[in-house]
Amino acid sequence: MNDALNQLKPGAALTRIQAAWLGACLTGILLMNSVCWAKFERASLGDCKVAALSWVFRKASIPWDWLLRVSVVLILKRYGITEGVLVFDESDRARSKSTKRIYKVYKQKHKGSGGYVNGQTIVLLLLVTSSITVPVGFFFYMPDPALKQWDKEDKRLKKSGIAKKDRPIKPERDSAYPTKTEIALGLLKEFKVAHSLIKIKGVLADALYGEKAFMDEAAKGSGGSQVISQLRKNQNIEYRGRIRSVESHFNSINKGIHQIIRVRGGKEIKVTVSSARLKVSSHSKKRFVIALKYDGENDYRYLVATDLTWRTQDIIQAYTLRWLIEVFFEDWKLYEGWGA
Repeated sequence: MNDALNQLKPGAALTRIQAAWLGACLTGILLMNSVCWAKFERASLGDCKVAALSWVFRKASIPWDWLLRVSVVLILKRYGITEGVLVFDESDRARSKSTKRIYKVYKQKHKGSGGYVNGQTIVLLLLVTSSITVPVGFFFYMPDPALKQWDKEDKRLKKSGIAKKDRPIKPERDSAYPTKTEIALGLLKEFKVAHSLIKIKGVLADALYGEKAFMDEAAKGSGGSQVISQLRKNQNIEYRGRIRSVESHFNSINKGIHQIIRVRGGKEIKVTVSSARLKVSSHSKKRFVIALKYDGENDYRYLVATDLTWRTQDIIQAYTLRWLIEVFFEDWKLYEGWGA
């Protein structure tokens, strides 16, 4: 691992002491199936105290940011991976209502109770290949506290009837709190630098990333690969000089064509599809737009793609890989304390 690290980042070689501590950490994770200092202390019968373990791993000059990259390099080399599809998504993890010391923790809506709880949000980049699926990058998202406070106060004043000119001006975003789109583009850039020999066949993301800036920059940053996301049903498209919502457009043309597509694992499923190359108003350019409905569903979802040369079938087939990130989240939270 040290050799692989040196190849990625010159001058970042681990010292023997750092390598020993890193080895101890990895051994502890494997033995205890968790990332938990308290469990490591119990396993060592008290020789390694929680405070000592925590201090060493916070203060040691171990290049933590590079460890995932190195691990991925070794895995891709071992499996002979040369190409794949990149998938973006984010996951919220509720902690508690009182904790404030956990990194990038903030107030979130708790789906289970309908109330609020402090939690973390991780933006994840997953590489899907023909043989394996592996995480290749992640970053903690946190909304800008100043912007959040301004938005709350602005809504209160607006509700009270205060004119916009009399309300406080929106503050500039602090660069320490990037948006999810900015984080995703940063992860894509880091992947290209660390794994320049891997061919990116496509970039997939949900509706949160279906905006012009992300799709254009992702296509450019991935070397011109197809970028597929989703549009909201009320987003406007332009067709023959007429502007209307994407939902209204597809409802007016036909009922769609029934097709069979194959998802990962070989399972065949029925879908209803309509497609057209349309100008998306908010993107100021033509995109490949697809209305897609799975068998048993009542409502369509609307896919949007950057490369107009692909076939409808190819775009739909590629987008099925996005659901693997949901499987990954469910699976990952069951192992090694990530969901604890």
